Amino acid sequence: MASVLQKIVEQKHYRFIDGEGVTWQEAVRLSAESLVADGSVEEDYYKQIVDCIEKYGPYVVFDHNVAMPHTSENATGAHKTGIGFMVSEHMIDFGEDEDGEKKEANLFFTLSAVNADEHMDNIAQLSNIFMNDDLLDALAAARTPEDILAAEAKYPCED
Repeated sequence: MASVLQKIVEQKHYRFIDGEGVTWQEAVRLSAESLVADGSVEEDYYKQIVDCIEKYGPYVVFDHNVAMPHTSENATGAHKTGIGFMVSEHMIDFGEDEDGEKKEANLFFTLSAVNADEHMDNIAQLSNIFMNDDLLDALAAARTPEDILAAEAKYPCED
């Protein structure tokens, strides 16, 4: 079975940006574009994610400068379960959380979900990736799809 990162590359669900001067709202839009390109989500799907972040704060930003933009399951405009991956050379500022901690990210794993089992499998695999600091560092340095696969080969996740 292909890993999440292998599926991202196979499905061309990746994007690499410079990111300088990009707002977090624009970054969320850009991170969903690879999902839009193959019909996984509608073009305005990202707006629901932006609305949730505006309402609840930067809950999508985790340690190690990772963002996992997502909205509720079966969101309007989601047609396939998938993950859009994006690397930004510059940090994207999401502001501060409720504790006043600055939240910024340069790795984006943008989710769409219509199949609960596939979605939970993706979340489980992403959790393993998020705990692998060496892999995250290598992914942050990725500039090609081949770099993504090389990072995973060099720093595999535990099953």
